[in-house]
Amino acid sequence: MRISDVKLPVRALAGLGATQVIGYGTLYYCLSILVPDIARDLAVSEQRVYGMFSVALLIGAFAAPMSGKLADRWGAGRVMAAGSCGAALTLVLAALSSGPVSFALALTMTQVVATGVLYSTAFTAIVQAGGRRAQTSIVHLTLIAGFASSLFWPLTTWLHARMSWQEVLLLYAAMHVLVCLPVHLGIARLTSGAVVAARAASSEEPTSPAGNGKLTFLLMLLGFAIEGYALSAMLVHMVPLTQALGFGAAGLLIASLFGPAQVASRLINLLFGGGLSQTWLAVIAAVLVPIGIVILLSTTPWFAGAVIFAVCMGLGSGLTSIVGGTLPLELFGRKGYGRRMGWCMTAKQMTSAVAPVMMSISMAGIGVHGALWVVTAAGLAGAGAFALIPLTLRASAGSAVIPSRPNP
Repeated sequence: MRISDVKLPVRALAGLGATQVIGYGTLYYCLSILVPDIARDLAVSEQRVYGMFSVALLIGAFAAPMSGKLADRWGAGRVMAAGSCGAALTLVLAALSSGPVSFALALTMTQVVATGVLYSTAFTAIVQAGGRRAQTSIVHLTLIAGFASSLFWPLTTWLHARMSWQEVLLLYAAMHVLVCLPVHLGIARLTSGAVVAARAASSEEPTSPAGNGKLTFLLMLLGFAIEGYALSAMLVHMVPLTQALGFGAAGLLIASLFGPAQVASRLINLLFGGGLSQTWLAVIAAVLVPIGIVILLSTTPWFAGAVIFAVCMGLGSGLTSIVGGTLPLELFGRKGYGRRMGWCMTAKQMTSAVAPVMMSISMAGIGVHGALWVVTAAGLAGAGAFALIPLTLRASAGSAVIPSRPNP
């Protein structure tokens, strides 16, 4: 059977979606609920714990290309199975930490192994086993995983009311072994065979777009990096920003609209985005953030303007998750997809890690309005980087040549 004819089983996609919800919930979202007690028990400030997490994200970003390379070589499923074991082990180590140093080391290791179980490797698994329906399956996966925060914020709050933060982490470690590991072992059987088939059929499709592939790749990385910065800067500070602009307690209500809008954007793209080039979808995703900020700044303190801002942020973030997996596939094909996804993840995560600190410095130095205009300029620059991709391909090839989207 040709690799292009393979279809990812529905049960495999559903299982992969469940592991993404658990992965993001236990390795990322739960921390904000547990930080106060972690800081108290470690005798450090909450800001220091968040600083540890930012450093852990930054270090973890450098592990993404290696995870992608291993996924290309061995199959993404095997990498995810190993990552499940690693996630469980590092969560146990974090729970057993006796001080801030050991906790910081364990937290860093969780973000290193996270690169093997979260989006970038999951997208690679879909591409390796999903054939021509890979792009549609990626959208389905982001739709499922979009509920991670909605599930794990209340779940962690409920659990933490009944047990210590250490016990919560131990329970989450067990989830990786009892739920995620069996799913990833099943995915491994699919991807391992697909990798062998792909090697045999490697001459079937080009591995880079027409024209200057290196320049296209760099523009894509630049777009993801800038977009990651803009989103992270806004998301971490969304509630205090809206409160500083005069919305008071309504800031929390405004911020709560982000999640539903994020899921809605993925659903809308799934239903109506079938014929749209992923390059232009990336431009739309990137430009929604500065549009939302401009609306916020232009209408403050009008509540409806703040609502539109939050919705634009959610729509942009939701589409960003999609194009993070589909754009490299559209431009470069399946061969070497895991390695390219690793570099894309590195670009986004590095800027996302430093963005909250830089936003804080910016707000302290030039005020809330000035800091928001800086993020607006950054968002437009990211959209510009994506928009240059088709122009570069056209100039290099002498005609408008963008790889067509595989037929679902």
